[in-house]
Amino acid sequence: MLAATLATALTAPFLATTPSHAQKATMTLSNSLPAPPRAEQRPYSYERHGVTVEDPYAWLRDKGYPKVDDKDVLDYLKAENAYFDAAMKPHAALTESLFEEMKGRIKEDDSSVPIRDGDFLYWSAFKTGSQYRDWFRRPAAGGADQLIFSENSQAEGKEYFRLGAFATSPDGKLLATLVDDDGSERFKLVVRDLASGKTLETVTAVGIGSPIWTSDSAGLVFTEVNDQWRSYRARYHRIGDDPAKAKTLYEEKADIAFSVGVDRSTDRSLIFISSGNNSSNEVRFVPADQPDAAPVLISPRKIDRQYEVDAAHGKLWILTNDDHVNFRIASANPKAPATWTTLIAGSDRTYLRGVTAHRDHLLVTSRVDGLDQLVLRDYASGQEERVPFAEASYSASFGGNPEYAPAAYRLSYSSMVTPATVFDYHPADDRLETLKVQEIPSGYDPTKYVTDRLMIAARDGKQVPVSVVRLKGSRKDGSGKLFVYGYGAYGFAIPPSFSTSRLSLVDRGFAYAIAHIRGGDDLGYQWFLDGKLKARNNAFNDFVDVTRGLVKEGYAKPGRIAAQGGSAGGELMGAAVNQAPELFGAVVADVPFVDVLNTMLDDTLPLTPGEWTEWGNPITDPEAFKLIRSYSPYDNVTAQAYPPMLITGGLNDPRVTYWEPAKWAARLRATKTDDNLLLLKINMGAGHGGKSGRWNALHEVAEAYTFVLTQIGE
Repeated sequence: MLAATLATALTAPFLATTPSHAQKATMTLSNSLPAPPRAEQRPYSYERHGVTVEDPYAWLRDKGYPKVDDKDVLDYLKAENAYFDAAMKPHAALTESLFEEMKGRIKEDDSSVPIRDGDFLYWSAFKTGSQYRDWFRRPAAGGADQLIFSENSQAEGKEYFRLGAFATSPDGKLLATLVDDDGSERFKLVVRDLASGKTLETVTAVGIGSPIWTSDSAGLVFTEVNDQWRSYRARYHRIGDDPAKAKTLYEEKADIAFSVGVDRSTDRSLIFISSGNNSSNEVRFVPADQPDAAPVLISPRKIDRQYEVDAAHGKLWILTNDDHVNFRIASANPKAPATWTTLIAGSDRTYLRGVTAHRDHLLVTSRVDGLDQLVLRDYASGQEERVPFAEASYSASFGGNPEYAPAAYRLSYSSMVTPATVFDYHPADDRLETLKVQEIPSGYDPTKYVTDRLMIAARDGKQVPVSVVRLKGSRKDGSGKLFVYGYGAYGFAIPPSFSTSRLSLVDRGFAYAIAHIRGGDDLGYQWFLDGKLKARNNAFNDFVDVTRGLVKEGYAKPGRIAAQGGSAGGELMGAAVNQAPELFGAVVADVPFVDVLNTMLDDTLPLTPGEWTEWGNPITDPEAFKLIRSYSPYDNVTAQAYPPMLITGGLNDPRVTYWEPAKWAARLRATKTDDNLLLLKINMGAGHGGKSGRWNALHEVAEAYTFVLTQIGE
């Protein structure tokens, strides 16, 4: 019946093909898998910088986007989803087994550790069987628990739900939430009265980020996106006034590549309004008790200079890369905010990543030789105290410290073998207090696993770090299986942290590796710079070279290796399979940014202008056009054998638009010379993060692992 339904769907935009002998064999093994849908090639080309670019699948972008109602487009996406369902149906038992296995490692009625904010302790909790969190509080002085927001109730009857922000007013009487119910990342900002539970007003339907309360709890400063999904202005709304008349505190008009965000100082005296792109920014502030005052500019934007600010003790505390690639920390007088005095100088070895100004200490987050460091600095003496951790490799961060003067500082910690742990660090006696260790109901024995930290030489001689977790006693003689994960963009490091889902692969004999390639900031900010713009190919080469290096180390042989990446990591997957398809036995590319050239040439798309500092501007720069065209995965699909591939996307995704994975899959189907399985799954009611809800999201992980296991073997 499913095959007949699929055949009916293969209408005008598709060309059904006769399967080859190899395909027939695969179909027999896969419960008579029907022929995949073939998107029609419709002539379309354009010229840039004297080069003609052919794009026969351009029609898959609905001309009415962000509304998608073109029948041909929808029919094609539905046909691909039906083909995905047909291919996965014979393996449904494995998917469900993996799902239940991974679900069994998650405490269903889990709750967060309460954190004090003002007169209350706040926490969130899951109920057994629930998809979403509920939010609670109780008086810090003692009293009954209060349910103040239920994600489960709000999500009822909705295909998608995401709580983007949760902010209580300083007096504890009001709650502001940002909710996205279709995956488009346009959030409704709603204010509720906590005593009655009633909704007071909807401030905006196109909010983003986190709203900031004014000192008197009477108003909110928030940001909005425009029709191109660009966060372009910060506004102030006083509760009870007409939201349409909210005052615009700042609107970015000078540069369409800049996005606007808001934050507040830890001492709650100032509200910050920032505007910037991926490499440059500027920050303004208004007093939190006078939000409609004229914003004060701290220092005007400069190309490739970044800075972020906090406030305490009548000073501004500034993290900036103005004189060192690994940043410095400076202070300034708010009355002369552009005059910065160095407190901690930049260092080739220490990469300064964050500064938070509490009453008693500056909390400094850094990374040394790729390892997280958490440091408390005394204001008066300058004495520094590093929070001690025992493991040689781990991931750690400050988090959950809303109070200006807490008695202890909340930390988060994990490693490849250590479950997520919440600590309070007590500086008075240099003590870590364990508040919670991630509970794994089905059981977890860390002694079954070992981690490796390797440095593998890339083709240009750079040493690339790799974190690996595997079963203790597993042999490195080439007989095993390997799973390699990578990202490599925007300066985002992939930490060597714990994952319960990952154990389903490791327990089945996979060594799970994280490649800390250039493009991330794992080894400092220069590591990021060495993987962007003209150096973008370093990220792709690093991933391929790391995989080859792991083969030499004996983790697996080519063809017994799976790889996964999402978004820019999906671009990484596309470049890797174009360059070295023989290495991989299965590839999962989630919401992959693979139509790089066409996207960067279209400045009407949501993120394009802000992305030019990462990839280059092919509109004005012929060299950027040439470089992007040389690696853009969609533009470099060739007539060669590709590994089995699972590609995912979201119809409402504003970050990587749905047509990027759809066009890529279509071109791969038409061009590749193999009979390996190629699947495209488009979530028709979700966005960049896939399905919402903890179990729905986990089921998608199970589907991806099923694909890997059926292609490489359990």
